[in-house]
Parts: sequence; C-alpha cells; structure tokens
Amino acid sequence: MQKTRKRELFSSKFGFILSCVGAAVGLGNIWMFPYKLGENGGAVFLIPYFIFVILLGTVGLMAEFSFGRQFRVGSMTSIRNIFKEKNIKGGSILSIIPTIGLTGIFMFYTVVIGWILKYFFISLTGEISTIDTTSYFSTFTNSNSVVFWHGLAVLITLLIVSFGISKGIERVNKIIIPLLFIIFILLTLKSISLPNSIEGIKYLLTPDWSYLLNPKTWVMSLGQAFFTVSLTGCCMVMCGSYTDEKFDIPNCAISTVLFDSLAALLAAFVIMPAVFALGFNPTAGPALLFVTVPSIFQTMKFGQLLSALFFLSIIFASISSSIAMLEGPVEAIMNVTNWSRKKTTYITAIIAFILAIPLGLSSTFFDNFTNFITIVLSPLGALITAFIFFYILSPEETLNQLNLGAKYKIGVWFIKFGKYIFVPITVIVIILGVLYGGIG
Repeated sequence: MQKTRKRELFSSKFGFILSCVGAAVGLGNIWMFPYKLGENGGAVFLIPYFIFVILLGTVGLMAEFSFGRQFRVGSMTSIRNIFKEKNIKGGSILSIIPTIGLTGIFMFYTVVIGWILKYFFISLTGEISTIDTTSYFSTFTNSNSVVFWHGLAVLITLLIVSFGISKGIERVNKIIIPLLFIIFILLTLKSISLPNSIEGIKYLLTPDWSYLLNPKTWVMSLGQAFFTVSLTGCCMVMCGSYTDEKFDIPNCAISTVLFDSLAALLAAFVIMPAVFALGFNPTAGPALLFVTVPSIFQTMKFGQLLSALFFLSIIFASISSSIAMLEGPVEAIMNVTNWSRKKTTYITAIIAFILAIPLGLSSTFFDNFTNFITIVLSPLGALITAFIFFYILSPEETLNQLNLGAKYKIGVWFIKFGKYIFVPITVIVIILGVLYGGIG
C-alpha cells in the first residue's frame, strides 16, 4: 500500500503547521465567524464553539493527518488501496468523493478570490474611496470582468502549487501566514481605537447566557467548529501525507486549531468594532467584505491605505487556502497518471477554471453550486474518510502510526471517541446542514 515513487516532504514542523493553518484559515473565519459570534450570544457562543473545535476539530485533524502519513498518499489512492486489500467493493466510487468535494470548493473559492483581488486593486488605485459600495459590488459580480480576476486567482494558485511542497506551498505559507497575523493585529488596534468602538466589542463579548439554552447556538457553533479547520476528507489527509515519522501529529493538530481560532477572533475584532463605531449594521456573507467594510474605509482617515492592507490580508488568507485546495486533486491525479507535478497542476487548474466560469457569471448558479458542495459533498467526503479510518483500519496499527513522533502518546480512547462520537456527529453535521441550509 506504499507508493515507491519518491515523496515530497515538508521540511519542518513549523512549515507544516503554517501550511495547515493556511489551509484552515479562510473566508469562513472572516465573514462568518464575527457574525455568528455576535448573533449567538457574544462571548457565550465561544463556550460551545471551543468545546466543539477542541474535541471535534482536533480529533478530526489528527485522524486526517495520520491517515495521510500512514499511507504516504492522499485519500483517493489510500481508500482505493484499502478497499482492494480488504476485498471490499465500491472503493473506486467512494474514494473520489472527498477529492471531488475539495475540487468543488477550489472552483467557487477562486471566483471569490477574484473579487478580493479586484477590491485590492481598486484600493491601490484609490477608486474604492469614490464608489457606491452596494451598486459597485452588484455591477462587478454580474459583469464579464469577473472572469479575468477569477483567472488571475487561479494563475497565482497554480504557480505556487507547481513549485511543489517545500519550495512552493510551505515557502509561501512561511511568509504570508505571519504577515496575515501582523496585519490583523495592526488593523485590530486601529479598529478598537475608533470612537464608540466599545459597542462593537460589547457585541462580540458581552455574554447573553440565555443563548446557551437556544439549540441554534449549539448548531451554529458545531458547524463553525467543524468547517473552520477544513475537514473535507482530502485536504488535511494530503497535508499529512507529506510528513514523516518525526512530526508530532497530535501537537500539530492542536496548534492548527489554536491558530485558526485566533485568526477568527482577530478578524472579528478587525471588523465589528469599526462597524459599530461608524454606524453600520453587521452583515453576514460576502456583503460584509465587499459592501460594509469598503463603506467603513471610505469614512476613515487613511482609508485607502487601510483598505489596501485589509484586502491584502484577505488575499493572504484566501490564497493560503486555495493552494491546499488545488494540491488535493493534483496529488490524487499525479498518483493515478504518474504525470509530472507541473503538468498535473496546469491541467487540473485550467480545467477547474473553465468549469467554474459559469459560477462567476451567474449568482444563482454560484449559490446553488456552493450550497451543494459545502452542505452535502464536502462533509460527505469527511465522513467517508473518518469512517474508514476509525472503523476499517486496524485500531492497533492506527494508534501506532498516530503516536510516531508524538511526545504524549494517544490511547485507545481516541479510536472509541472517533467511532462513537466523531463519526456520528459528522452525520449530524450533514443532516443539520441540509435542514438549516448550511451551518458552516
């Protein structure tokens, strides 16, 4: 079940963690977390969120990292090999679902990155200071020009991925993830220094204990915790497949969860104090980034500079995620075809770009496609990988592989937790996502 071809590896634990943080930190941290935090009891929301993200997020990451490292390939090849060895039918079909789900995320994600690149550009030129933010966003996203910016987003991503793991993905994340946190901290200081910003801080942190009795608070915190660390059954398996036995998988999983949560909190303190200080209403979804935030910068001193810094940080957050999303299908296709990395990257990215063009030209198609991928296909991929990891693989061998390089050894409780809590909750996440129309 091991591939004989020489496998690329992350050069350091630090680079691996930053790459995983880069894969996890994305637009959901920035336009969803602040809104959910404020609308679900403020600081109270953090109680179920941290319960879920520490238990489910950490366990899910440990499972996906370890799955990848154990077989030295991504989920598609691993699952096919496992089913073939154990003479179980259906491996060819099931194995492709996590990879297709991640590819689907890459397709709509790069469309949104194109929007961000456009807003960064008009921030640099100063145009953002004069636009009508509501009509501009609607006009832009319904025009053919989105194709150019979408293509630019794909081009940036494929160039990074084409250089490989240590020279491409790891090297870029070592630069942009620290810069992302630095910019977030600077913008947070600016945001909380504004007059009346205290109202935004209260919105985020004042606990309304009654929300703990509201089932929706727990549902939304569960969705945020599950999706924020990119549990797709493919992405983090791929990351783990590029590590060796010296990496402390449990420690890396905990570090990824902590930095991802910190990024979400910082994003909340960048946006919400400024929203309230300048009299805007907090809005969920794309409008928060492309309508509300630009409107805020229009009213602030040095707004053009601050806008450019803000959208640069969003570029860092989104590109760090998109390169991991592209690497998932690239890794899978390389193993099937034995093509070179550059050839596989170019072909995969170009096909994904062409297929995603309609998403940028039709908001209805974009919404329907995004909902199907994020509500059904992506969590289904996570469920498939988790079920195989916890139910089909040998528990003894799984624990042995997981504990390689670990300072503190994980016991059999991990397998039991995965079987009887993590996997069933993943099923619940899919059901709740369908019922609520998305929870993460």
